[in-house]
Amino acid sequence: MAMGRMSRRAFTLAALSTLATAHGAAAVPRERPGHGGHGRAAAEMRGMWVATVANRDWPSRPGLPAAEQRAELTAHLDRAVRDRLNTVMLQVRPTADALWPSPYEPWSEYLTGTQGTDPGWDPLATAVREAHARGLELHAWFNPFRVANHADPGRLAPSHPARRHPDWVVAYGGRLYYDPGLPEVRAFVQRAMLDAVARYPVDAVHFDDYFYPYPVAGQTFDDDDAYDRHGGDFPDRAAWRRDNIDRLVRETAAGIRRVRPGTRFGISPFGVWRNAGTDPRGSDTRAGVQTYDDLYADTRTWVREGWIDYIVPQLYWNIGFPAADYATLVDWWADVARGTRTRLYVGEALYKAGAAGQPAAWQDPAELSRHLTLAAGRPQVRGHVFFAARDVAADPIGAMARVVADHYTRPAKPPGR
Repeated sequence: MAMGRMSRRAFTLAALSTLATAHGAAAVPRERPGHGGHGRAAAEMRGMWVATVANRDWPSRPGLPAAEQRAELTAHLDRAVRDRLNTVMLQVRPTADALWPSPYEPWSEYLTGTQGTDPGWDPLATAVREAHARGLELHAWFNPFRVANHADPGRLAPSHPARRHPDWVVAYGGRLYYDPGLPEVRAFVQRAMLDAVARYPVDAVHFDDYFYPYPVAGQTFDDDDAYDRHGGDFPDRAAWRRDNIDRLVRETAAGIRRVRPGTRFGISPFGVWRNAGTDPRGSDTRAGVQTYDDLYADTRTWVREGWIDYIVPQLYWNIGFPAADYATLVDWWADVARGTRTRLYVGEALYKAGAAGQPAAWQDPAELSRHLTLAAGRPQVRGHVFFAARDVAADPIGAMARVVADHYTRPAKPPGR
C-alpha cells in the first residue's frame, strides 16, 4: 500500500538523514527503477545542457578556428559519454541567430565574434552526427523571443530580421525581444526554428524558461500596440499574454510533427508554476517568480493537456530550502505529471555545487546525489538534466562524480529509444 504524500516525504527525508550519517553524507548507490536482472538498464533521461549564449559553455570564446571549435564540442560529448549521460541539449538559437546556415537569421556572434559571419563549418550538423556516433541524443535548444542581450538594434547584423522589422521588437531591461503578441512574430520564429528540424535529424526540440522576459523592477514591457490590435477577446492583458505563449507551444508542437514526425518537443521552465498562496493548485513555496503570472507561461496546463512530450522544471534549489524546497517541488511536479502523456525530468543546478555565495547545502558534494535518491521514489520522474556542460567538465567539488558513482554505474538508454 502506497504511503500518503506527506508521510512519504517525511519518510524519504528521514531515510536520507540516516543514510547521510551512515555513509559520510553520501547517498547510497542504487539503480533507477527498471534496471532489470539481465544487465540492461531501462530508458532514463541523463541529460546535460550546452549553453552557447555569451559563450557560457561552448565555444570557450568567440573567434576560435573551426578545428578548435569542433574539438571543444566533441570534448563535451566525450565527457557526457564518460559520465554515462545519454542526452545533450545544445543551444543552437541563443539570440535570434543560428548555429547552422539558416536562410532566416544570421550566424551567431558567439562563433566568430561578429554576427552574420560564416564560421566555415556547420556546428549543428556536426553536433548531431557526432552525438549519434557516440550513442547520445541531440536535442536542439532554441530561445524563441530573445533578440539580443543589449538594447542597440544598430549592433545587430544589417540583415537581421529585427532591423528589417523594428515594429516586431521591444526593448526591455537593457535587452531586445521579439513581441510574442504579434502573430507574424510567432509565425516567423517558428519558421526559423523548424528550418533546423527539417534539415537535421535532431531527436527533440527544446525550449528553456524564457518566454515573456523575467520582470525588471520599475520597467514595463511595452506591447500596447499589439494588445490593442489583438487582445480584444481577453479579460485582461495577462490572459492574452498567456494565450500568446500557449499558441506558440501548440503551434510549434504541430509544426514539429509536420516537418519531422517522431521528433519530440520538450520545455525546461522555471521550477515554480504558482505558489499555493496565490493559487491553491500551486506548490507550497514562496518563490519570487511564478511562471504563470510573471513569464505568462502556463506550464501546468502544457503538461496536463499533453501539448509537449517532456518537461524539465528547473528545480535549482537544495533540499530544505525555505522558499522553494527541492523535495516539495519534486512532489508537486510528480502530481502534475501523474496520468499525463508528458514525461517529467528534473533540471539540476550542478553549477551551484561549490559555488561561492550559495547556501551551505551546495558546498556538500553529496547534495545533488541526494536529489536523485529522493526523486527515485517518485515513479513520474524519468530522469535528470544537469546545468551545464562547463560544470560537468570542471566538477570543482566532485558533485557530478558523486552522482555518477551513486546513480550512473551502468549506461542507460535515452528515453526516446
